[in-house]
Amino acid sequence: MRRNFVIYTLVAALVLPIAGVSAQQPKRDSADFELGRAIEILTNIMYEFDTHHVRDVKVDDLLSSAVYGITRVTDPYSQYLSEEDMSDFNIQTTGKYGGIGSPIRKRDDYVVFGQPYEGSPADVGGIKAGDKILTIDGKDASKMSIDQVSSALRGDPETNVVVGVERSYDGKRENVKLHRRRISVPSVPYAGYIRDGVAYIAHNEFIQGSYEEMRHAIEKLMSEGELRGLVLDYRSNGGGLMREAVNIASLFVDNGECIVSIMGRDSSSLRQFTTQHNPIARDIPIVVLVNGSSASASEILAGSLQDMDRAVIMGQRTYGKGLVQSTAYVGYNTYLKYTTEKYYIPSGRCIQAHDYTSRNSDGTIAKVPDSLITAYKTRGGRNVYDGGGIVPDVKIEPQYSSRFAITLYGLGYIDNWCDEYMRRHRDDKIDVRTFKLSDEEYSNFVDYIADKEVEYESESRLALKALEKALEKDLYGEELRDEVKRLGELIKDDKISNMQTYRSEIEQILISEILTRCCYTRGAMEYYAITDEDVDKAIELILNTEEYNRILREQHLSMH
Repeated sequence: MRRNFVIYTLVAALVLPIAGVSAQQPKRDSADFELGRAIEILTNIMYEFDTHHVRDVKVDDLLSSAVYGITRVTDPYSQYLSEEDMSDFNIQTTGKYGGIGSPIRKRDDYVVFGQPYEGSPADVGGIKAGDKILTIDGKDASKMSIDQVSSALRGDPETNVVVGVERSYDGKRENVKLHRRRISVPSVPYAGYIRDGVAYIAHNEFIQGSYEEMRHAIEKLMSEGELRGLVLDYRSNGGGLMREAVNIASLFVDNGECIVSIMGRDSSSLRQFTTQHNPIARDIPIVVLVNGSSASASEILAGSLQDMDRAVIMGQRTYGKGLVQSTAYVGYNTYLKYTTEKYYIPSGRCIQAHDYTSRNSDGTIAKVPDSLITAYKTRGGRNVYDGGGIVPDVKIEPQYSSRFAITLYGLGYIDNWCDEYMRRHRDDKIDVRTFKLSDEEYSNFVDYIADKEVEYESESRLALKALEKALEKDLYGEELRDEVKRLGELIKDDKISNMQTYRSEIEQILISEILTRCCYTRGAMEYYAITDEDVDKAIELILNTEEYNRILREQHLSMH
């Protein structure tokens, strides 16, 4: 109870200075008064629950729930970060942590290793994907959760952890001493030439060091041959650190160019961020691939290059996150991440797509209406628009992702079969660019799935069930219901039929997992780069100099 008294005293102390200032000022500021009143009410509510509720209530739980409610009504990017949350937050922004450098996953009662990162302590120590974790520093790990194993494997750099494993390849049990290091997850997992002097670079997220990684990748490409063009892949890149986006843009545009401006409640808070480095690829043609999950810093980079007519943007309209978050220390090793500004790219537009200050009648967040969308101009005079993400210069339909294939992966069946595949092919030499899964091996996978439980219904089946319920409510006759039943018999979405219907999508995932195990992430990324239809379209555009220049010179964008 003493601890709680201290908490309430501290909260009250926040209120008193506000009240004191108000007493000295007859015409006190309305906003200060409302804030003080709200803090006092919240303190009283927490006190009443803590002291008089029918069951014991944890004050920390009350605090977390209150803050969640506050952030929920502002925007989805504001977040209370407890002491425990800060560890994950730091990893997200830096891409670094102390550990052994391997993902893990659950299999039956045990946790097993995924493919270790190339050159990591786990990789150097001989850990392979599928190795079962039996003990950690002598403690039984058979009943540990994913989070418990992850916590036990992580630790201060330059310390050791002894892991008892059962080898996936031969079932042998042994203890492996792993020396923890500062693990840095690369944000640029692959960069390489695809064809005709055009290179492809995949960029996953904007974290500390992304600029150096991107610069090194381009310099290495230039040292290997004549770089005639670049395809930058920002599909499903959710963003990250804004400063990294500005620095990466400096690789392609002149020093001193304004890439993004940010502004809070009024124009007095306006700040501009300009390039601080000389470019190394100033005149190389660029196509930037984006999709609906490209957001934040990836939109800043793509949008600024579009506004300066420096690159052709290809794909689908981006997410539309034009909001900037800051972190504030709020006491007791906790922080608040909250939205403080909007960002504006060189043309002057803000591409924020959602208006969090208003909601639709059903409670959903409203999008910026067409009536409020404004036209802007690129440096060369092309029309671009605000209010809805980055609209690509060249639109292409999104690639289909099979929900059935994703279901198989989520259940762990693909991982487990690939572990078995590697046991049978552990000595094979694989060429990333020519690797294919044979019909025999795919049949083997189908046989493996045959006795596995896969809860899945196709979109067609779900739609048909909804139609059947609607027919019952609308009191349609038996004849029409019989027609629907016959239609249902034509839909082949049983497990084995789906294994053939979605073979292409399933094979893509199988190949990715196999290549990751034998050639690390870069091997899987290289395979995708040379087989991806969108990458191929981007290369074709770069090689078509006349069309590439026409787009940047005269093609106006549509509003959507």
